[in-house]
Amino acid sequence: MGNRVSVFDTTLRDGEQSPGVHLDVGQKVEIGMALVDLGVDVIEAGFPISSPGDFESVQTLSKELKGVTVCGLTRALAKDIECAAEALKPAERARIHTGLGVSENHLQYKLKMSRDQALEAGVNAVKLARNFVDDVEYFMEDSGRADREYVYRVVEAVIDAGATVVNVPDTTGYTYPQEYHELISNIIERVPNSDKAVFSCHCHNDLGMATANTLAGVLGGARQVEVTINGIGERAGNTSLEEVVMALKIRADYFKVNCGINASKLLKISHLVSRLTGMMVQRNKAVVGANAYAHSSGIHQDGVLKERSTYEIIDPKMVGADKSEIILTARSGRHGVKHRLAELGFSFTEERFEKIYNDFLGVADKKSEVTSEDLRDLVETVH
Repeated sequence: MGNRVSVFDTTLRDGEQSPGVHLDVGQKVEIGMALVDLGVDVIEAGFPISSPGDFESVQTLSKELKGVTVCGLTRALAKDIECAAEALKPAERARIHTGLGVSENHLQYKLKMSRDQALEAGVNAVKLARNFVDDVEYFMEDSGRADREYVYRVVEAVIDAGATVVNVPDTTGYTYPQEYHELISNIIERVPNSDKAVFSCHCHNDLGMATANTLAGVLGGARQVEVTINGIGERAGNTSLEEVVMALKIRADYFKVNCGINASKLLKISHLVSRLTGMMVQRNKAVVGANAYAHSSGIHQDGVLKERSTYEIIDPKMVGADKSEIILTARSGRHGVKHRLAELGFSFTEERFEKIYNDFLGVADKKSEVTSEDLRDLVETVH
């Protein structure tokens, strides 16, 4: 097992399934180019058979994107696979992503198949896909709720059929980190031919566990993570690329793996995806939220101004932000106010500063944030 984790970005496929989101081909190419620049390994460009527009997107991205694997999603049906193969023809490196559900819930209610029927259909899908491409990923939908022994059977069979990557999705966001870790690690330990494929984490965020589960999967031996920019996706969303990447970087001592992402471009691509999809990033979003490097508490401000690492484990410059922000509120202390005044070019004796600070508290009690303009007004009043 290597120590490099491949980053599989599905912003243009699973991310676009967010309710209310629609990207045209030009917008997808713009995001695709930014993803290549970011350093992702695989871009899932769409679901070619789902619509003429999706077919065109996958085909166009296959032509335009260089130095990256372009992937198309299919069901385990011959017509889907043939359609994806056609759309992916121009790609430098093409991958077909096919599969079926493995939980009793999906087998009974969605697929209306027995375990053996689904297993046979999955094996046939992999064999057909291998006629078109050398790189085939097999997804076992709803693995998080599936019988483990059946999962092991499916993994062994699809690898024998030619799957190079096996995707173990927690489709409904059902599992917790210890469970998902055991799911991945047990597959690797118990399936005889597991060394012939890469295992991939695809987690959803229904219980807020997508990032934690994905990281647990990496600890369990998975070497591909399936993610989206800003964590967009159906329902509560997918695993957030920026959260996983920064966890692997900041806690390299713990995970002992690396990835090829240029973290300094994370904030830029986050803003791009937010603008083109219309999905705003919550202010307190980890890594890329507007408040991620902002401090309003006086205790925190004092610590950060003395030594950034007291309250920040990520240097803002690592993700492309300019610097930490000192936000002045009623909870801010003297150190924070002095710092902001100095940034504006002001320096005062202690006596004069105390007068400004007392006036500042009066303003801060009436406003959610004291702005630079407010500070200038306070200085003029004291003068």
